[in-house]
Amino acid sequence: KRGDELRSGVLMMVKFYVATKGVVSVGDKMAGRHGNKGVIAKILPVEDMPYLPDGTPLQIMLNPLGVPSRMNVGQILETHLGWAGAKLGFQAVTPIFDGASEEDINEALGQAGLPRHGKVQLIDGRTGEPFSQETTVGFIYMLKLHHLVDDKVHARSTGPYSLITQQPLGGKARFGGQRFGEMEVWALEAYGAAFILQELLTVKSDDVEGRTKIYESMVKGENTLEAGTPASFDVLTNEIRGLALNMQLEKRRI
Repeated sequence: KRGDELRSGVLMMVKFYVATKGVVSVGDKMAGRHGNKGVIAKILPVEDMPYLPDGTPLQIMLNPLGVPSRMNVGQILETHLGWAGAKLGFQAVTPIFDGASEEDINEALGQAGLPRHGKVQLIDGRTGEPFSQETTVGFIYMLKLHHLVDDKVHARSTGPYSLITQQPLGGKARFGGQRFGEMEVWALEAYGAAFILQELLTVKSDDVEGRTKIYESMVKGENTLEAGTPASFDVLTNEIRGLALNMQLEKRRI
């Protein structure tokens, strides 16, 4: 009917759309409307959540460190406006570039009888003690994104390696390894975990000789680590040669 071209022999194509309802779990991804995305770090029973002075428990807590560096202050303004709207019984319509100003939000908070700075003294649900300072509270839209931890869980022992860098491939579809990035390396450096770093950067990655030797030591039941030169260093050397700089590596112990 719609003019779709069907394969020969196919008279009718039927599509089913199945909706599933899932409970959120730790690691699921959520986002607001200001690029403020993140994963659920912890799920607490309602009695352990912080609560307002009138006893209303919070539903979601967000890390304040997600605001200053990204400079998406709109989420704070949405929080305040949502709180005022919930008290006064209205829904704010904010066209792009023509939404409520800070003065409008201030006025709405005042009309609702709420503190103009939008903060209240929260009480810790676990201890019953008030927190050391007041906290911004309010109502915002939060979206559950289609990045669920159940679909992403993945583990690898050994598997395919890249032919160029000799490093493990990436991604669940290619049965790849977990990328240990710069920031993760810095974290281990800060702890002084030298041997773990040496393993991650050599035998667990692209040190071909070291991989063979450590496999032999596992088979023999020995506990030795003989790390060599990562293959990615040879790739770098070849790329520098491509710039007409003949860099040669002297492989000898000093």
